[in-house]
Amino acid sequence: MNTTVSTAAPGVSALLTLADIRAAAERIAGSVVRTTTEHSRTLSAITGAEIWLKFENLQFTAAYKERGALNAMLLLGGEKCNRGLIAASAGNHAQGLSYHGTRLGVPVTIVMPRTTPTVKVMQTESVGGQVVLHGETFDEAYAYARQLEEELGLTFVHPFDDPHVAAGQGTVALEMLEDVPDLDMLVIPIGGGGLASGMGTAARALKPDIGLVGVQAELFPSMYDKLKGKSLPCAGDTLAEGIAVKEPGEFTSAVLAGLLDDIVLVSEAQLEGAVALLLQIEKTVAEGAGAAGLAAVLANPDMFRGRKVGIPITGGNIDTRLLANVLLRDLARSGRLARLRLTLQDRPGALFKVMEEFNRLNVNIIEIWHQRIFTHLPAKGLITDIECEARDKDQLDALVAALRAKGYAVSQVELN
Repeated sequence: MNTTVSTAAPGVSALLTLADIRAAAERIAGSVVRTTTEHSRTLSAITGAEIWLKFENLQFTAAYKERGALNAMLLLGGEKCNRGLIAASAGNHAQGLSYHGTRLGVPVTIVMPRTTPTVKVMQTESVGGQVVLHGETFDEAYAYARQLEEELGLTFVHPFDDPHVAAGQGTVALEMLEDVPDLDMLVIPIGGGGLASGMGTAARALKPDIGLVGVQAELFPSMYDKLKGKSLPCAGDTLAEGIAVKEPGEFTSAVLAGLLDDIVLVSEAQLEGAVALLLQIEKTVAEGAGAAGLAAVLANPDMFRGRKVGIPITGGNIDTRLLANVLLRDLARSGRLARLRLTLQDRPGALFKVMEEFNRLNVNIIEIWHQRIFTHLPAKGLITDIECEARDKDQLDALVAALRAKGYAVSQVELN
């Protein structure tokens, strides 16, 4: 691939080395799960690439982040650990640091944005972390954590902008290339850049011609902006809160400038589709950030077609209610679920006649809403919304056509 991001400054490669990552692998061995890298025949058929998935959502804390957290903690040692650690995190770094801190007898305080999914707050507390909720974004939580670091005399462990953390994350690539040495490309989610820095350094050292593509959410293109000299807006309520970072790391930016072949952006709909696809096809739960790599491959088929592509599923910590919404929205986008809006006359039998068409075409009705008051219609008119389930989009289109043929005004309530 042709390099399309900016060139690294001289000497940057020395910031992180294969030796650092191999040492981290020895240090954390036996304390983190050695997850598998598996070939997906179905996703390969869908994408036109040969897809290999690394299931980091099967770590004890359901995310790769504990690799870097543990490596950094073990390298601190002594007084710096004993007086307590503090971090800012949207959740996965928090769980990794808290879990291993509890295991090693080290107190850990975590500052999380108030927008963090409840499941991540609860899981962090369940493994022994003391959670403080502050701010609406990671950056606000980060600033408050640094304030508490000074006030309480704690030791800060950065979630990504730390060579020891990045070295721990790089062990993901060591394992992937050990399992599948002939991978052509790695597609790596990027928030602050710790995972991509570690994985990219290891992969490039082991296989200099391997393609390295980073992925960011369209709403938070911070590393994309930094390395490509762009100024896209960086804000919003993304499904991929694990990579929703406004300010990427200085260390990680310097490393990635000399490593990445490209960075691509994925939309919220593409992230939702990838989460749904992983559950439906691989029977595995991925959070938004965890599915970003697959979303990138699905969104850019020409970039990956015919290549042997490694994708880490970086985490599986997604709120169950949110996951349910994602799955239902995916069914709506595929034409399996729909909400049809009809204008009817408010008289006996009007709805029954509509139901006859649903029955004739074997489309299941889930819910019905009538609106008589807040409409622009005359007093004898009403708007009816019918949520329904079809076999596929063709069956739904046939129903809409049949209703219109009967003289009904029908529209479909669309998703964004």
